[in-house]
Amino acid sequence: MIQLMCVGWVIGIGSMGKIFPFLQSLLIPCIALFILSLLLKLTVLKPVHSLWWKFLQLCIGFSLGITLGYNYAQHQLDDRLQLRERQTEHVEVVAYVKNLNELGESSIQQKIQVLNRHAEVVQWQAWLKHEIDSHHQPLELGQYYRLQGKLLPAHSYATQGVFDQEQWYLQQSIMSGFKVTSVHKLPEQDISALGYGRYVRQQHSFSNQIQLWMEQQRLALRNFIDQQPVKHKGLLLALLTGDKSLLKPETEQFFQRFGMSHLLAISGPHVLIFALLLCWSLHQLIGRYCPQAYLKWPKQYLLIVPFCICVLLYCAFVGFEIPALRTLLTCLLISGFVLLKQKIQALNILLLSASILLIFDPFSILSAAFWLSYGACFVLLRIYQTVQQSHAEEIKTRTQAIKIQVKILIESQWKIFLALFPLMLIFFKQVAWITPLSNLFAIPWIGMVIVPLDVIAALCYFIFEPLGSLIFQINDGCLSVLLIFMQLLDQLFSPALQPVAMNFWMLLSLCLGLIILFLPRGVLPKTWSVLCFVPLMMIDSTKNEFELTVLDVGQGQAIFVRDQEQTLMIDTGGNHDEAKFSVGRQIILPFLSVKGVSELNQLILTHLDQDHKGAYESIKHDLPIKNVYSNEQLEVADSSQFDYCHQGQKWQWSDRVDFTVLSPKAEQLENAKDEKNEMSCVVYLQVKNAQPYQNFLLMGDAGWPTEYQILQDYPDLKVDVLVLGHHGSRHSSAYHFLKQLNPKLAVASAGFNNRYGHPSVVLESRLKELNIPLLTTLKQGSIRFSKHKNIMAIEFERDSRLWLKP
Repeated sequence: MIQLMCVGWVIGIGSMGKIFPFLQSLLIPCIALFILSLLLKLTVLKPVHSLWWKFLQLCIGFSLGITLGYNYAQHQLDDRLQLRERQTEHVEVVAYVKNLNELGESSIQQKIQVLNRHAEVVQWQAWLKHEIDSHHQPLELGQYYRLQGKLLPAHSYATQGVFDQEQWYLQQSIMSGFKVTSVHKLPEQDISALGYGRYVRQQHSFSNQIQLWMEQQRLALRNFIDQQPVKHKGLLLALLTGDKSLLKPETEQFFQRFGMSHLLAISGPHVLIFALLLCWSLHQLIGRYCPQAYLKWPKQYLLIVPFCICVLLYCAFVGFEIPALRTLLTCLLISGFVLLKQKIQALNILLLSASILLIFDPFSILSAAFWLSYGACFVLLRIYQTVQQSHAEEIKTRTQAIKIQVKILIESQWKIFLALFPLMLIFFKQVAWITPLSNLFAIPWIGMVIVPLDVIAALCYFIFEPLGSLIFQINDGCLSVLLIFMQLLDQLFSPALQPVAMNFWMLLSLCLGLIILFLPRGVLPKTWSVLCFVPLMMIDSTKNEFELTVLDVGQGQAIFVRDQEQTLMIDTGGNHDEAKFSVGRQIILPFLSVKGVSELNQLILTHLDQDHKGAYESIKHDLPIKNVYSNEQLEVADSSQFDYCHQGQKWQWSDRVDFTVLSPKAEQLENAKDEKNEMSCVVYLQVKNAQPYQNFLLMGDAGWPTEYQILQDYPDLKVDVLVLGHHGSRHSSAYHFLKQLNPKLAVASAGFNNRYGHPSVVLESRLKELNIPLLTTLKQGSIRFSKHKNIMAIEFERDSRLWLKP
């Protein structure tokens, strides 16, 4: 029952942010049933061993775990959401610095503790410029400051499959971003005088001083490595502490292409290597100078406390990252089982450590590191159990042992890759197929050579700096060997992260099939996994119902349309600098992947402004598109056909969906270069047998002149949903245009805190006067119209999680 309660607890915590009223109402009944079942088991039904009774107990335990987990997560989330900043404004705060900063290419990221914003201290992410002058001094550890700057609240692109910045801020306990413009250092006496004396005294406590000392040592070590005459100082530091401040972006991208970026983060093996090195040294000292100690206490009992202390120290040194915490909890649980002479069951240990971790930090469930870390541990556990069963009698000579170890290494890599494949798609929407091959060399080399040398060099730095410097330089040569190997693979295979398109049901069937494959033998027949994989090959795209989604791409426009097997996009959005943040790679491709779309039939770029077509330039070679249309000549990929869009063009999908281009006229296309907005391709879409929204008019960036022309050319035009021209600018959607069309809904695609003030207050007043409801991607996130039978329903992405709600 404990196992199922832990599984239920993890599932309940995993539903954080979702609204399930029935789980809230079931809490007290589940607790009452659980207590009642225990009382019955201990009294009246003690001798009963009925299968049905055991099954009922398991169901009650599982239900209790889910309801407890869900309600605990919701309570923690509600508390944290109350402290989150939502509006952009200029503020002055009193702050304390207790965490090491992270250096970026153009800025310094620094977590600060803000004392004067709420009744309790909150954490913000401060951003400072790299230039060190009188106005932008770097913030020092253990110091207090008065800071002035601009609040930058987290605001996610609320689109399916896209990285959720608001979720990441919550998981990191960051209540807001903060762009620092002015820094003034304050002495502790001033902080106490301001009424924060209690906080100052707390920072002088032993535990806080130890934590501050750890951060100072991390900073000193970073500065030491930065001064070394080595080529790969960024890799040396990242592999040692997880700090990527010295890591070059091209190096990180190089590892990402091989699907090996996880190796740059702190993991369980890092912690264990450090603890094992110190405990092995302690064992040698005891064996040499005090061997009689082993006559009083067995070795495992004598070394277990120093081992756990070493694990705790390293976890503190790397900032208690999730993989390190998982290792700490696992080691403490195993140590407790050993000391109490209890049987160790690895799966139970994993479930218990995950459950305990979620008690202290339920928000870690939102991190990819949590799922990947425990997923990898589960797979390695299953591999170890399988190997132990199959090779126990084969190991007779050293040669056989080496062969088996090589076999285990090869087997483990493809199994880990296969088992974590769904998680990689869920969190990253892309995969590098060369990962198992590159890991065959990289993981043993990093785990057995580079990380141990890194740890030894760091220990030597604290004891004798010249020796630490020498070992770092030796390790730099070892890293060069690794990079030479990776460059060779790069020349042979030219690896790249490939986007993989799978919708929810495809992912679910894949996960179920893999779970059955990795279950212990005898639990379920392995052939059952084939039944789970069948839907992957038999999904019928012709069963896709009609949907039209106005994507949240910030200040831009991108619209996705699908009906059965046909797919089309109208615009792709685009950042002003796609190299810095790519709307195409970070929003469009992940969204299409979640939808299970690997290619488009058509793409209409209404015009060639960056906020409408910029993303296309960054993904046109990664996303197959059959036909591309625009009002100007455009360079397209070799696999695409280009044509101009102009008034009178029509397409029809399966006798259910009709498209018509209403503007510009063919003879006006020569003016498109000088009048991009007015020459936007205006698309009219009709969905047959749909209520209450059947007719959609998509205006691009067209303004008043185009609106007037459309009213002249199509006086009887019927519009249910109007996607407003120019993101809701006051120079589009004229009063007369809105009054004559009289749509049931108006939609504006606009970005958070955009400098244009879209949608315009003037436009909002026009819509209000005409009683036309306004939806915006700013408030609703992505807006999805989907047809079920004859009903056209609307869904808002910001309704999917509590933290996304405006």
